Formats: sequence, C-alpha cells, structure tokens
Amino acid sequence: MDIDMSRRNKTPRPLTDSERARLEEFVDAIRYSERYNDSEFEYRHVQLPKMMLKAIPKEYHDSAKGTLKLLWEDEWRAMGMTQVRGNLFLYPGSPRVKG
Repeated sequence: MDIDMSRRNKTPRPLTDSERARLEEFVDAIRYSERYNDSEFEYRHVQLPKMMLKAIPKEYHDSAKGTLKLLWEDEWRAMGMTQVRGNLFLYPGSPRVKG
C-alpha cells in the first residue's frame, strides 16, 4: 500500500497547553478495536468522538480530503490516543487506524 506522506505536517506540530486541555475531556471516549495483523503490520481501528474532532486544531485537518491528516506519533499521542509504537495513519472516509 502506498501512503501519501505529503498528507502530513512536514514536522510534528505540538499542541499548545490550552489545546491539550480542551482535548483531554474526550480521551476516555476514544474507542479502540481489537488488534489484528497481516504479515507486515499490526492494526487497530480508532474511533474519535465527533466533538473531539471539532476540537482538534485545524492544522491537523486535511481540508482537501475532509479528514484528519496523517499524524506523527508525537501528534496523536499528545491528543491522548494510544497505539503500538510507530505511525498512525487515518484513511479517508473511515476512522480506521494503522499503527
């Protein structure tokens, strides 16, 4: 699978203290699927609450796709998401995650 790495910020964009505080209220509402894998990667779906998506800074959104950008590990961890070590990829039209 080819991942379009241009769909991410050039460098991780840290959250400000106020952005982090605004997102903290949603962390317990993040839902995770069971982990599953293929011969190369381990996967897990992540569903973010709609209100959390609205609170995520605009620099994390891909307006051309109508989704979040591909996030650096520092970015999604700062928002309170947890996964296996590596990158988190959010695919257009789906809350699926590869990490």
